Amino acid sequence: MPGLEELLAGFLLISLTLYVLLGGADYGAGIWYLLARGPNGHAQRQLIATAIGPIWEANHVWLILVVTLLFSAFPLAYARVSTLLHIPLTLLLTGIVLRGSAFAFRSYDVRRSPLHRFWGTLFGLASLITSMFLGITLGTIASNNLQYHQGEFVQVFVLPWVQPFPLAVGIWTMTLFAFLASVYLIHESPVPALRQLFRRRALGALAASGVMAILVFLLAKDDAPDIPQELARSSNGWVFLILAMLGMLASAIGLWMNRFHLARISAMGYVTAIIWGWGFSQFPVLIKPDLTIYNAAAPPTTLVLLLVALVAGMVVVFPSLLYLFRLFKKIQA
Repeated sequence: MPGLEELLAGFLLISLTLYVLLGGADYGAGIWYLLARGPNGHAQRQLIATAIGPIWEANHVWLILVVTLLFSAFPLAYARVSTLLHIPLTLLLTGIVLRGSAFAFRSYDVRRSPLHRFWGTLFGLASLITSMFLGITLGTIASNNLQYHQGEFVQVFVLPWVQPFPLAVGIWTMTLFAFLASVYLIHESPVPALRQLFRRRALGALAASGVMAILVFLLAKDDAPDIPQELARSSNGWVFLILAMLGMLASAIGLWMNRFHLARISAMGYVTAIIWGWGFSQFPVLIKPDLTIYNAAAPPTTLVLLLVALVAGMVVVFPSLLYLFRLFKKIQA
């Protein structure tokens, strides 16, 4: 039977996965909003705004849960991440705030006002920046660069995340979010021309994510050598790596053959397998090389109370979110 640390680490991984699948797709939609061009550019932007408008803010509940779990269950890991990565985290949070503000102003601004276009552009740029820095943060955590040591400010707080591997993970994250968004937007579009447009974009984003995955793996050999080694010796890592490749292949087949339901399920499986492959391959390590879910955990009493609060909270959160999605998506349909 899993212990308290394993259960809470599982909740942490599930929360991160849900945030990527839901909130990440919203960021990807913002990227496509920024790139909307051509004769149907207005229709693209309108589709994106309609698709994410009623529910995008609710997706941040999973990011809040990730932060709360890390702070309450694994405080030593939280302290290291929030201290050594305070610059990319600040930029990440700034992007989230700018994105939300810009979307709100864009939604209620006068349509013909020059500022309306400005708010839309800011919304798209903030989505791109936020995606990038979320990936950079995760890439730095996955590498072996996040350690306390003596040195100058740049050495301690900048160089760990300004490395080829974290930067490549940041770009990879953007391609994955853009891929998820384009697959989801196929289902949201009532117009065949827009469905085909986002089908082509999904294929392009999928190809880009594949290229970035290869680049990330190659860079990991020098910048994060533990990752290939962990995947090689972990049976769970191999399983999720194979599942990710199968999900990628199934997504491509579904998009190519206009089997959009298959593409959507496969896309979610592809991204989920990447996250879980990373998590399971380095289990029980939270932050390399020395912080695990055991030595970074809070006292058992805190873990018990946190687990009880989580279970009670999920009883409220899951039905509420399901009702929110069902209500607004039904209205849009």
